Amino acid sequence: MSPAKTLGIWEHMDTAQFIQQIDRLIRKARPGPEVVGVHAEACEFLRTFAGAKSEFLASLKSFDPRIVSDSYSAETISAVLRAFREYVEAGLHSEVSPERRAQLDVVSGFLEQAHQLLETRGIHPAAPAVIIGAALEEFLRTWTGTAGVSLGQRKPGMDNYATVLRDAELLTRQDCKDIIAWAGLRNHAAHGEWDEVSDRSRVSLMLDGVNLFMRKYAP
Repeated sequence: MSPAKTLGIWEHMDTAQFIQQIDRLIRKARPGPEVVGVHAEACEFLRTFAGAKSEFLASLKSFDPRIVSDSYSAETISAVLRAFREYVEAGLHSEVSPERRAQLDVVSGFLEQAHQLLETRGIHPAAPAVIIGAALEEFLRTWTGTAGVSLGQRKPGMDNYATVLRDAELLTRQDCKDIIAWAGLRNHAAHGEWDEVSDRSRVSLMLDGVNLFMRKYAP
């Protein structure tokens, strides 16, 4: 799949399909040992689609299914998800703004350009590595803006964007490790350290990783 086609994977999901995903989680929320995993899945779903600061997510994170009864966990998960479903059905779930969509389109264009360069013989892998890094940094920059996250006294840069997004619980620790690794590869390319970016397959893996990351977090 072309990188440009993966951003905004949920953009074409209509309300009915979105509600189907909520109902799927509600059906899974049943008393038993599996409820711990369902709780984690529901939290991740709400973190992604309701927002890390939403009251829906806060309600689920207010209890630990490992230390309360299975029936309480299942009932609470179901109740929160039903409330979120009603919220979506009422049309209150925020849509992606035109400005944010335009920003994502720019990032998609960067990734498509990098993909084409990697497929072109005679082009050093450093060129697409720089472009992939630019796409990732733009994605993180615009994300901090739309999420209302401030850099404070930190300088703009991938590492610092990742740090503040992690502090806001919008990224995982593994996400940050991946971003630091990708930033390092981009910096090698930008500083002309050709030996560090001469392996085309390594840059291809970078493209795949960044693409999957954006696919995971794009609205």
